[in-house]
Order: sequence, then structure tokens, then C-alpha cells
Amino acid sequence: MDLLFYDSPVGRLGLIGEGDALISLTLPNQPVPLIAEQETPVLRETRRQLEAYFAGKLREFDVPLRLEGTPFRLRVWEQLQKIPYGQVISYGELARRVGQPNAARAVGGANHHNPISIIVPCHRVIAAGGSLCGYGGGLELKRALLRLEGVNL
Repeated sequence: MDLLFYDSPVGRLGLIGEGDALISLTLPNQPVPLIAEQETPVLRETRRQLEAYFAGKLREFDVPLRLEGTPFRLRVWEQLQKIPYGQVISYGELARRVGQPNAARAVGGANHHNPISIIVPCHRVIAAGGSLCGYGGGLELKRALLRLEGVNL
């Protein structure tokens, strides 16, 4: 595994890669594995794309990802990547999109375990009533990311 820190506008992010793929993105309040920092091509490209995202110049990421999880979590994370920049959906809507309309809580659990926040945009999922709820990086970070994308809260 390789690690590269990126001091973003929302705090220090840990970019973790393995081979030619990004496997994790840690948020400022999340622990980072004890591995040596080393810049690799995939981590350099991830940082470049994040810089463009925070500058308002990138709406879709295309870094190679390696997501590992249960089949359900993988379906949820795949659907998260289909939520367009600047749009939000509810946990119930996400559950419908993964083919399990009564699984809003399970979808929330899958979001909680999303290893590549921001790039796999779990911040774009909100409560049915339109309120923000639950985010691994905290609600202020979720609010900041949505504001960056032009979502009116």
C-alpha cells in the first residue's frame, strides 16, 4: 500500500493506493494506516483531480478505483457514483436504485463503510425530508462539499 497526504480546502485527506488503483480516501477526522508516505502515479493523479474538484473545475472523477466489500455494498457504491455532481438523493431512493426499496438503513450502513469518500460521493445522499444526516467526515464537511457543488441547503 502507498499513502499520499493532500492538504485540501476541507482538511488533510489521506490517499491510499495499491498498485495502479486508489483503495481508500480518508477524511480529516479519520485514522490513517501507519504506512510510509510515497507518491505514486495513481495517487498523484488522484490529488490532481481532487485539486480540480475543489477549484470547481472537475465534476466527474476518473481515477482507477479498487472497491472491496459485500455484493450489497458494491452495488450501493456503484450507484453512488451515478449521482450527478450537484444533485442529492435520499437514502430511500438509493435503496430503490439498488433494487431493495425497503433497505434505506442498510444503504446508510453501506455509505458509512464507503472507503473512498468524495470520489464515491456518499455526501450526495440525504434524509427523505431533505435534511443532512450522517457523514463519516461530520455534517460540516458534508455541508461544505454540497455547497461546493452548488446544492442549496
